[in-house]
Amino acid sequence: MQTMRRTIPGLSSGQRLLLLAWLAAWTSVGAGAVTSTNGPWWSLKPVVRPALPEGPEANPIDRFIRADQQSRKLKAAGPADKLTLLRRVHLDLTGLPPSPAEQAAFLTDTSDDAYEKVVDRLLADEQHAVRYARHWLDVLRYADADERMTAAPGIHLWRDWVIGALHDDVPYDQFVQLQLTGRRSNERTQMSATGYRSRREPRPGDQFALGFLARGTGENPQDLAINAVDTVSTAFMGLTVGCAKCHDHMYDPISERNYYEMKALFDPLVLRKITLASAADLLAAGKAQAEGEKLRDPFEKAVSDFAAPYRTKLYDERVLMLPPEAQAIIRKPELRRTVAEQKIADDYFPILRIDGDKLTEAMPEEARKQYGELQRQLNAVKVPPVPTLPVFHTVEVDPVREQEKSYILTSGDPLRPEKQHEVKPGWPFAPADPDFRAGRIEAFADWLTAPENPLFARVAVNRLWQWHFGEGLQKNPSDFGVSGGLPNNPELLDWLASEFVRVGYSMKQMHRLMVTSEAYKRASEAGPELAESQALDPDDTALWHFRLRRLEAEPIWDSIHAAVGDLDLKVGGPSFEAATGNGSGKRKAEEATSTEGVKLKRRGAYMVRGYSASREVTPNFLQAFDVDDGRAPCPLRTQTVTAPQALFLMNSADIDQAGNALAHRLKQEAKDDLGSAVELAYQAVLARPPSPTERTAALAYLEDDPTRLNRLAWLLFNLDEFIYVR
Repeated sequence: MQTMRRTIPGLSSGQRLLLLAWLAAWTSVGAGAVTSTNGPWWSLKPVVRPALPEGPEANPIDRFIRADQQSRKLKAAGPADKLTLLRRVHLDLTGLPPSPAEQAAFLTDTSDDAYEKVVDRLLADEQHAVRYARHWLDVLRYADADERMTAAPGIHLWRDWVIGALHDDVPYDQFVQLQLTGRRSNERTQMSATGYRSRREPRPGDQFALGFLARGTGENPQDLAINAVDTVSTAFMGLTVGCAKCHDHMYDPISERNYYEMKALFDPLVLRKITLASAADLLAAGKAQAEGEKLRDPFEKAVSDFAAPYRTKLYDERVLMLPPEAQAIIRKPELRRTVAEQKIADDYFPILRIDGDKLTEAMPEEARKQYGELQRQLNAVKVPPVPTLPVFHTVEVDPVREQEKSYILTSGDPLRPEKQHEVKPGWPFAPADPDFRAGRIEAFADWLTAPENPLFARVAVNRLWQWHFGEGLQKNPSDFGVSGGLPNNPELLDWLASEFVRVGYSMKQMHRLMVTSEAYKRASEAGPELAESQALDPDDTALWHFRLRRLEAEPIWDSIHAAVGDLDLKVGGPSFEAATGNGSGKRKAEEATSTEGVKLKRRGAYMVRGYSASREVTPNFLQAFDVDDGRAPCPLRTQTVTAPQALFLMNSADIDQAGNALAHRLKQEAKDDLGSAVELAYQAVLARPPSPTERTAALAYLEDDPTRLNRLAWLLFNLDEFIYVR
């Protein structure tokens, strides 16, 4: 401490203690030496399937949970009532509340496996895939719009691919392989009858999985590789590799060189635009374009010929401003330049480009008028419109970029490579000499998804657990390093990871295992009889009761419109733009109507989200309920309680319209019987009938006036019970 005072005299005593603690952590676990008293850090140790604790429970999860609770002398809550559990599992697995008919069916089903049958039905429903695609797309930083994202047109097809993969229960290892390589690991090559091996065409539709990598493109060509490293490492490895972009990782065994070795895996990737149209559409578009060019060609030639001497003069003046060696390269014909020379020429292109305003400034006044008249004539040419064809951006390896060297980037700046620090493709914890014969990313994907990888299955099952129970066994789902801490129940986490591998990485089987556990089916209420458990484990890390959780934005939207009866359950398609907070704005892709002529609302998962500096992309509703804009991976949404949330439910045009529509439904289905209307209102909004006290109060409020049903609907939408899962 005395040394610290002499070295940095301006620090307070508290700051000195904090700095000493940091130095102690650095010397014990930093600089690539992540160890504990038992060897490597827990997440880097091999997954060893632990023995099941003794107990009568049929579900192995409950044996681990009970053993933990007993060791901590915790008493657990009893089971939730049937309708509470039904609403919980419906909203969890599909993001949709149970209908009144589903509630009645579950209450009358007294078979021992009634709940399991509900779980199986929900997992088989395509809406389950819509719900969990939204979870995964948060982690993978999906956005419909981003001002730096070249691949925005058609990006929704990646989202739709994720939905389809989850519905088909594509094994998780292949789910990841496809998004990294575009192919399943066993379908990369094929052998002809003559013994010739070639790359196999991917399955139709699997190309859309590469939207994951294409989404990372930005202003600089290296953005794709940098974003791939940052997202892949957190999403699938549970490591904050991005912390090593500018210096060796402070806590985990990841060096700056490791980061740029991993970046080198993705450096050769470039975007490739695919036009998604039939042959007839392509021919029609080509014909329309040719007709337009034929009409415009003479006018464009006149404009170009007139401007040519002024453009040449400006260009030559700018070339003379360059260093002599650059001038020589620029004057050399493009086909005679080497790859390195072409790179230099491309780097100078922004300097040599002649913009329109600079061109006209170089003209005399009379020439400027003539040039303007020629441009006016060109703009007046009427050409047939060229049909807009749907496109999708995928990625592919550029052979030229594959031959280029990769370097450490000073301060992470793509424009400042350290030419003296070349790096070869690799990744943290890679084998000494990776086999890249199948491709750089393919070699990494095989290592990543191997059953022997201790991180891969652990990170995945922890995410599934978090989505069902509100918090992962490892609290920081994207950081399994030192700063991420230790898991609450490491034996259970390892058992789940080993089970995930055993069942062939089936996510649906893991979902079923988790939601059929007694731990999942417990009541959320912690009464006086559980006061001791509350005192011993206030954060409920041992799951002695079910955690009360606020619904995310999308299930709130879906629950509102499911209650009204105007929710469109169509799967896939372009996203729609929601109205702004004041009820104004465009609503795209909501044209569907029901058989009764009711305009339908798409699910919240299809609501546009993203970022732009010049306009609001993510609607106020999503922002109010803690939806990120997709610029960074979101492993866990925040759970705030704020005034804008209450204002949306109390004052927005959406809720007013929903209240009126629900009132209309109640009048129709209850046939003016207000008692039946109250029953249906509670079942539609809260997934339960009203208590006798609630029924009496509601009828008293209605005063035998059906026109007040819209205010009753408004009241139910504003109950805490509506936006919380218990």
